[in-house]
Amino acid sequence: MLDFIDFIKLIGGFVYLLVGGELLVRGSLGLAREKNLSPVIVGMTIVAMGTSAPELMVSGYSALSGHPGIAVGNVVGSNIANVLLVMGVPALIYPISCAQNGLVRQTSLMVVMSFLLILMLIFEPITKFEGIFLLIILAVFLILTMRGAAVMPGLEDPEEEMKKEFGLPSSTAGIFLLVVLGIVMLPLGANLVVDGAAGLARSWGVSEAVIGLSLIALGTSLPELSTTVVAAFHRSSEVIIGNVIGSNLFNILAILGFTALLTDIPVNPQFIVFDVWVMLGCAVLLSLFVWTKATMGRFTGVALLTSYVTYLIVIY
Repeated sequence: MLDFIDFIKLIGGFVYLLVGGELLVRGSLGLAREKNLSPVIVGMTIVAMGTSAPELMVSGYSALSGHPGIAVGNVVGSNIANVLLVMGVPALIYPISCAQNGLVRQTSLMVVMSFLLILMLIFEPITKFEGIFLLIILAVFLILTMRGAAVMPGLEDPEEEMKKEFGLPSSTAGIFLLVVLGIVMLPLGANLVVDGAAGLARSWGVSEAVIGLSLIALGTSLPELSTTVVAAFHRSSEVIIGNVIGSNLFNILAILGFTALLTDIPVNPQFIVFDVWVMLGCAVLLSLFVWTKATMGRFTGVALLTSYVTYLIVIY
């Protein structure tokens, strides 16, 4: 019975997080349209950070409430799921071309940031100083992107989003309502997710790190998965790869950076033994596809999904 209640908490929390994040983005885009803000600035701030709000809330609340395994597992597990699952499923639908210009630099940065994360986890805890360092890297990269010297992959096109009438409030009251609802629902969802995940870990006799690496990571990767599946049906390889690279970078720089800014994060040794190396291997694998300008077909998709299932079996 307790398992069922904890599972309902987990699912309900994810619903709150997804709906809350969407409401916050819709309300903020409505405000940006009303104030005639630059689409580039909107993409760098509102859309990018708004869509990462669920992961940020879960990791931040986990660390502050004494569940650091969930916080770190969410980041490491999401980066693994993004490559193996979020790339694997759309590859079954339509071949993904990795020959787009500009991706080599972004995948190289992803590999470097993965190495940096491993070093931080080895020399734990992750401190506020390291959190500030990650956020500085993020800020520099976003500034370079705004100036056209770099490209932040995975950002939705805010100009197209702001042109859509449906879903964007036009009145001050509507904007205020959506933003407030989003701000309220996000922490409520994070609370439910963390409570449910901690309860399931106790009931199943596994560590919170395993729950963070699997259930939490999978749940917070659902928005990326839905985006890449839609992109596959539209035959947009650039959106699929960019979404994965951008999400992985934001997970390390923004999610872990902000979480470490709130509190020092102790690290379960379990991550160092196996999981971070799987994460690094996934980053290198995606980079190899990009560097060689290869195409991911159905065979690759099956291989990626099989690898993800195998990983989940191993950690459990």
